Amino acid sequence: MLVPAAALYFFSLPGLSRPQGRLLGIFAGTIIALVAQPLPMGASIVLALTVLALTRTLPAEKIFSGFGNPTVWLIFIAFLFARAVTATGLGMRVAYHFIRRFARSPLSLAYSIAAADLVIAPFIPSDTGRGGALIFPIARGVSSAFGSEPGPTARRIGAFLMLASFHTNIVASAMFLTSMAANPLIAGFARNVGHVELTWMRWFEGSVVPGLLTLAIVPWLLYRWVRPEVRDTSEARELAGSELRRMGSLSRNEKWLLVILLGVMAGWVTTPLHGLSNTFVALAGISAILLARVLKWDDLLAEHRAWDALVWFGAVLMMADQLSEAGVVQVLSQKLLGLTHAMAWPLVLVALVTAYLYIHYSFASMTAQATALYPTFLGAAIAGGVPPLVAALPLGYFSSLNAAMTHYGTGSAPVFFESGYVRQSDWWRIGFQVSLVNLLIWMGIGGLWWKIVGIW
Repeated sequence: MLVPAAALYFFSLPGLSRPQGRLLGIFAGTIIALVAQPLPMGASIVLALTVLALTRTLPAEKIFSGFGNPTVWLIFIAFLFARAVTATGLGMRVAYHFIRRFARSPLSLAYSIAAADLVIAPFIPSDTGRGGALIFPIARGVSSAFGSEPGPTARRIGAFLMLASFHTNIVASAMFLTSMAANPLIAGFARNVGHVELTWMRWFEGSVVPGLLTLAIVPWLLYRWVRPEVRDTSEARELAGSELRRMGSLSRNEKWLLVILLGVMAGWVTTPLHGLSNTFVALAGISAILLARVLKWDDLLAEHRAWDALVWFGAVLMMADQLSEAGVVQVLSQKLLGLTHAMAWPLVLVALVTAYLYIHYSFASMTAQATALYPTFLGAAIAGGVPPLVAALPLGYFSSLNAAMTHYGTGSAPVFFESGYVRQSDWWRIGFQVSLVNLLIWMGIGGLWWKIVGIW
């Protein structure tokens, strides 16, 4: 991390002062380190904070200000929910229930897996956690049950299930404020750059129609593009049924967790009525989980991903805030706006969202791209006349949808790709086709929906 940070220390662009350039250089070096990962992300962040202090770029109270941000704590708590869902087995049970009930054909099987992912998505803020730890093992097991293995039998059903499971997993990440780790971070950027409050319900209000349409259309298209040889999926229902019988009835912890999670969801939906922030509603849920002894305090202490996220999200959000406060985002946004000069604001929005989408070919992390580019693209859109809320939401949604194109675009992609069912050329070709479908649905039909619900 020190190498890119040092190289970017005197980073300068026309219009930036020396202090602004220094802050931007350290931030850019940090993002490079988070993408390349020469060290664990938390370690890179600690070094970045040290550089900020030693170079006197920021005072101590500002360096540590990010750790007091409610958005950071919402991310932290969401990871704790994910541990509870996984540890109790509730997530796997939900997935098997959908398969047993609805898997009548390969297409309905794909829809069942997508529905299971969608139900648990608000409580597991990680496409890797859901896709890699819950959905992939099910898709892999079902494929094997039909004698579909990587190689000559991949097209029997395995290739279709891997692609359908992966692409619907990405859509689920886009639909909820708490279904992808960077989404609450994006909400923080929107608040600071665009003065827009992206609550849980507002995020979902904008995503529900285009998201459900995508979940309906993309598996159907994949079914046509990668036609599975299997027609009858009764074996999948039998497999799900046997697994559910093995799991038995709902355990005490599963019952308590289900009630608590439904209560948290209700709290998020009714935020306008009670006025509590999303973070404190989630904190109440974690308190209930501890009081009901669904998890012990030691279990939460052992959730190292949550603590790691707390460290590096807090620092990244702090640096992004300081870039905005120092006027750096405004300078960069004006430069980006120059490329869309004299366009009507709907065209500005489409151009920026499209560029933001395809830039992801250069990223291996949805969070890294959102951290590095979302504030600048949002600032450019607003400067180009796009209403702040209309700019904030689609850029937020495509911070997840952009991962559909490559086999390295997010943590869950290598899990599905390395199963060996889909060749890299096919993965990229289909990923590009899906990206065009996503643009059409979210920026076309989605735009009409946002007009209906008053987002613009």
